[in-house]
Amino acid sequence: MQTIIRPSESIDPFSSDNPSIKEFPFTLKDLRAAIPEHCFEPSVGRSLSYFFLDIGIIAGLYALAYNLNSWLFFPLFWLAQGTMFWALFVVGHDCGHGSFSKHKWLNSLVGHLSHTPILVPYHGWRISHRTHHANTGNIDTDESWYPISEQTYDEMGSVAKAVRYSLFLWAYPFYLFFRSPGRVGSHFLPGSDVFRPSEKWDVITSTTCWTLFVGFLAWTGFHFGPLFLLTYYVMPYLVFVAWLDLVTFLHHTEPDIPWYRNDSWFFLKGALSTIDRDYGFINNIHHNIGTHVAHHIFLSMPHYRLKEATEAIKPILGDYYREGKDSVWTSFWRSARECIFVPNEGQKVYYQPRRQD
Repeated sequence: MQTIIRPSESIDPFSSDNPSIKEFPFTLKDLRAAIPEHCFEPSVGRSLSYFFLDIGIIAGLYALAYNLNSWLFFPLFWLAQGTMFWALFVVGHDCGHGSFSKHKWLNSLVGHLSHTPILVPYHGWRISHRTHHANTGNIDTDESWYPISEQTYDEMGSVAKAVRYSLFLWAYPFYLFFRSPGRVGSHFLPGSDVFRPSEKWDVITSTTCWTLFVGFLAWTGFHFGPLFLLTYYVMPYLVFVAWLDLVTFLHHTEPDIPWYRNDSWFFLKGALSTIDRDYGFINNIHHNIGTHVAHHIFLSMPHYRLKEATEAIKPILGDYYREGKDSVWTSFWRSARECIFVPNEGQKVYYQPRRQD
């Protein structure tokens, strides 16, 4: 069984002993020096403004939908509200990285206020997401959207293949409860192997908040009826889950993005195995989450600084910088068809398409 690399156990990416110095014509120090210092400084006022803006839009959409009460409007409401749930998730995402503010208590408070209403256990997710960032691009230890080997693919049953390759846009709730194949433990239980013993009460706190909100949803369905709950919560929630899975899938899945096994992996390799995407006008709604390369290199940078930071490091990264050239829908269709498994052997591998048997 492979040992998950935690952030504190990684090689110091700024150390002269870091293997990236021999691998790339630049170092993390070079990239860090190219970015203006203010990009690393979160503004509490600006961060809170995005949180309150999202909450305000969500409240406004609810008021509009309730007053119109029209089945002609509801599909548009589901799409818009689910997108705003996704935007709210990204605010909580900043909290989880400590890039919302320098105040741990404020990050935790806003993180719970952002994530609990969309059924995300804030601390449980924050900790597993930290593991993802510390192991990005590592087949053996990454937490999110890592590939399976050809042998594992051959051993999968038809139901498992259908779930993984056809229904993956709604995989997130299952990931929270069961994580991914080969990764044991739930995001709700402090005994999960992704958590340290010292994180027990953080996990319990978030699980308690999540449970109370589920209870509130159950009461809502009982009091106002299942159709009310479906219309005003379940449908927007499903849109949110689809956004979350789509965006995270696209940032880590492309036929020409390499994956590494333990012996050849190190932090900067993994960070540079991500890809930036342009979501058009949605970029401004979901808080620049498409600027993913800079985010993986410097994960504590506020989302509203990522565009500036990306422009600063692109000349240094050169061909090592990856940006989607096609539309997100074209890229999604291509990756869904061609990124099926990776070879059983090899230290640096690429996704392979499904065989024509």
